[in-house]
Amino acid sequence: MGPAFNWFRDTDSQWIAFLRDTLVSILIVFAVGFLLFAISGVWPPLVAVESNSMDPHLQKGDLVLVMAEDRLSPEYNAGGTGIVTAETGAEQDYNRFGGPGDVIVYQPYGSDSATPIIHRAHLYVEAGENWYDRADPDVIQADSCAELGACPAPSEGFITKGDNPTTNNYYDQERGISTVVEPEWVRGTATVRIPWVGWIRLAASELELPGLSVTAGALPAV
Repeated sequence: MGPAFNWFRDTDSQWIAFLRDTLVSILIVFAVGFLLFAISGVWPPLVAVESNSMDPHLQKGDLVLVMAEDRLSPEYNAGGTGIVTAETGAEQDYNRFGGPGDVIVYQPYGSDSATPIIHRAHLYVEAGENWYDRADPDVIQADSCAELGACPAPSEGFITKGDNPTTNNYYDQERGISTVVEPEWVRGTATVRIPWVGWIRLAASELELPGLSVTAGALPAV
């Protein structure tokens, strides 16, 4: 490639060697990122979990690989969305992260400015549906649809919930974390958990790198 390139590649200069190693590291990071994007169909393909509402199955500081919901989806997914709800997962013996159904990453209220939330999809409801009778009686704290958040359903989509039985023993829609999650608000499904690695991202959160973390939270994302 020419004498300049050969010199840059072979020189023993301390500063040039440092620059060379840095460039190689950056190229490797980008190559891995684009490979994961090609596999997952989602950008960014890796997100860090910011809180504990998915304990014990996903924990704060975990790094999670997110897959486009229409990839590797079984035929019994909800309404052609590619997502299997906990309701259907229990019937089909389809389990992800210690429970039935898919764990999804979604934008609460469809807001691009809100931190994404990672919770389990429990039900798929139609617009105008009274889903009170389908809800888990151990979860809801209402006596009728009229007392239940987002019931009747304002649109078709998902009823979601964190797995933590202590902090999140309620549906997101019941506490106003989000209304019914429309399919277009879903960024993907959680596929692989890498423990602890997400702490690197969380420690650098003051750098304000958008889209690289998700809230698994008991409160609306802020």
